[in-house]
Amino acid sequence: MKLLFILPAIGCKPGEKYIKTWKMEPLTISTIKSNTPSDIETIFYDDRIELINYDVDVSAVCITVETYTAKRAYFIASKFKEKGVPVILGGYHITLMPDEAKENCDSIIIGNVENIWTDVMNDLRNDELKSKYIGKNEFHNNLPDRSIFRGKKYLPLALVETGRGCVFDCEFCAINSYYNCKYHRREVAVVIEDIKRSKRKFVFLVDDNVSADRDYMVELFTALIPLKIKWTSQATILIGKDLELLSLMKKSGCVNLLIGFESMDEKNLEQMNKSWTYKIADRDRFVKNIHNAGIGIYATFVFGFDYEDKDTIRKAIEFSLKHKFYFAAFNHLLPFPGTKLYKRLQEEGRLIDEKWWLKDGYKYGDIPFEPISMSPSHLSKMCADARREFFSFKNIVIRWFSSIKRNKSILVNSIFLSQNINLKKEIDRKLQLPVGVGLDELPK
Repeated sequence: MKLLFILPAIGCKPGEKYIKTWKMEPLTISTIKSNTPSDIETIFYDDRIELINYDVDVSAVCITVETYTAKRAYFIASKFKEKGVPVILGGYHITLMPDEAKENCDSIIIGNVENIWTDVMNDLRNDELKSKYIGKNEFHNNLPDRSIFRGKKYLPLALVETGRGCVFDCEFCAINSYYNCKYHRREVAVVIEDIKRSKRKFVFLVDDNVSADRDYMVELFTALIPLKIKWTSQATILIGKDLELLSLMKKSGCVNLLIGFESMDEKNLEQMNKSWTYKIADRDRFVKNIHNAGIGIYATFVFGFDYEDKDTIRKAIEFSLKHKFYFAAFNHLLPFPGTKLYKRLQEEGRLIDEKWWLKDGYKYGDIPFEPISMSPSHLSKMCADARREFFSFKNIVIRWFSSIKRNKSILVNSIFLSQNINLKKEIDRKLQLPVGVGLDELPK
């Protein structure tokens, strides 16, 4: 039996290569590969970097789907279904939109796949594939099998999971809908072995909130010290109040943390159910503590809540420039299916397209809902303008010198410069990028 894995891409403009900073190794694929019985032959097409051969002779096709890649995934599925090849779909989007997914495949997987993948494979062997499988949201101790990436070029960092889910309940977040606001830890010993097997010295610890459990953090960071790696992950601003833990993080190799500030406006934070960030957190002081520990910050903001205007957006830009963040993302609000935000906008009649991810002509950066205080196009422009200002050459140089003061590592600061330049170049390349199309042609 031969199984084909496919990771669909978001989309591509004619004649342009796929966005470089989106080419990280697909952890989901290597995880499924490690759980696949050894007697089953596997092939993997990464739609972001290579053309898909729709005529390949396989027993079944397994496609992992996110909301932004759903349109492309369904197209790919249709090409194989036309040839009578069974198609299995899984991933976050499939779990949140199972009825939609059923119309485009033979079988769907809801939840995490590790604990049920053997059952799926056995049913496939016996020609008894079920229309739906439900996995448990827990970790399996199998380590990812990165051999499936052989011959493919990704960004030079390993993705290693430490936790899944988040205890917070932000209105716009699809992760809390998927995991019901619960955090699932991965065993530290398994994390360490995973890092060793990756053979990388720069690691992204994949975790929706690596700071969710202090005892776990202490155990994990202590175990990381002997590995002498450099790592980055996601956390909340509350990490900035724990000076002892920040010191341990630095010793363990932490160079950067992605922190979601989302907005500098209290009313917007209240609406998104993230008011604790100003009620509890002294943001300026906590940012300073993180920087003083020698750790950079990748700050993220979301524009488009009901109290948004040019002044609130201006405050976010000025806050980012004042603190000279390593990176910053100024994203527009996006109603992902299954979130409380999506349901609210739907009830208020403000969704322009209820299934924007499947709309013909939908482009990256389009706003699929009606904001309160500005037009959709104006909101999109404000986000782009914020990125252009933050990533101007002048501001990149200013922030680079601050990065050097925080961290003397040549590697860390060379990554700062190269990635800031890449992100600057990609601002306009991402805007108006057609979703779900332009992927069956070169260049890739």
